[in-house]
Amino acid sequence: MNCDQLLLHPRVSAALRRVQLKSVQDVVCASAPDLQRLTGLSNSDVQQLITAAAAACRRHPPITAQQLQHGVSGVRLGCPVLDRLLRGGLPVGGITELAGESGTGKTQVGLQLSLSVQYPAEHGGLGAGALYVCTEDSFPIKRLHQLIGEQVCLRSDVPADLVNSLRFSDHVYIEHAADLDSLQVCLTRRARLLLARGLVRLIVVDSVAALFRAEFQADDWLERNRRLLTFSSTLHHLSQEFSTPVLCINQVTDVFSQSHNSMGPSSSTVSPALGLAWANQVMVRLMMRRLQGTVIRGEQSSALRRLEVVFAPHLARDGQDTAVWREGLRGVESWTSNRK
Repeated sequence: MNCDQLLLHPRVSAALRRVQLKSVQDVVCASAPDLQRLTGLSNSDVQQLITAAAAACRRHPPITAQQLQHGVSGVRLGCPVLDRLLRGGLPVGGITELAGESGTGKTQVGLQLSLSVQYPAEHGGLGAGALYVCTEDSFPIKRLHQLIGEQVCLRSDVPADLVNSLRFSDHVYIEHAADLDSLQVCLTRRARLLLARGLVRLIVVDSVAALFRAEFQADDWLERNRRLLTFSSTLHHLSQEFSTPVLCINQVTDVFSQSHNSMGPSSSTVSPALGLAWANQVMVRLMMRRLQGTVIRGEQSSALRRLEVVFAPHLARDGQDTAVWREGLRGVESWTSNRK
């Protein structure tokens, strides 16, 4: 975009023509002191120029925390306890990350949301399908069919005839990406086409760390971060342009801290993979972890888990114990007396 297209004071436009500063990209990449020194404009004129250039680069207005808290619809998980924790579910207009160790139930959440998004808005969905992108394991098709068969049990708040009328499996679009190039092609072409046709309103990437860990060594951090920002920018544009929630499932990495006794052992915790460069691209960060103990409900038993809100602009830092049943992930608030 050229600077001639910006709504600027004639004095500012004349200064830009005089120094042959034509591209908006050149303006946003320069600092205010550099622009002031180059153009000879006052500080207030330079600030006007920067504001106009930044607004021209932003395709969509930002979503505020107040909007998220009061009225920006999303996708519910279908469990009242967990939806209460997330204030209605997965928000639109940004990336939600779900991180955790293997076996904590992250993929369960992705599958559950892929079905929930297909319900009408009055029942916590968006009335469209989901694009599920696998980058490491094969898609768990058997588990998906099991969840579909148990939807009447999970969604007791929805009329049974409506649940039975939805053809869930026809609206989960599955893609496999073996490398970063195929992942980028999937998002820029396949995802955009499905979104533009109104066939999907949810993107799930499972998992985001697998390909970046496989293709880059420790010394390649600069190129890795560049590709990571390209990937996240694509997701942000799709989410904003089509008002689509995005869920990125992430692996974790061990973080060691030395005990107070320098001769003692180091304690280990986990944090989401891909570091600060990725964390800055995420609007909502959730984590899942396994707890000690088992929850029993009738003939079913499940390892106890915990879903935690690490950060979000509209959510308090909180958590909820959960369990995985045949019908999906639920909060265990109703079964606290049946723990072992």
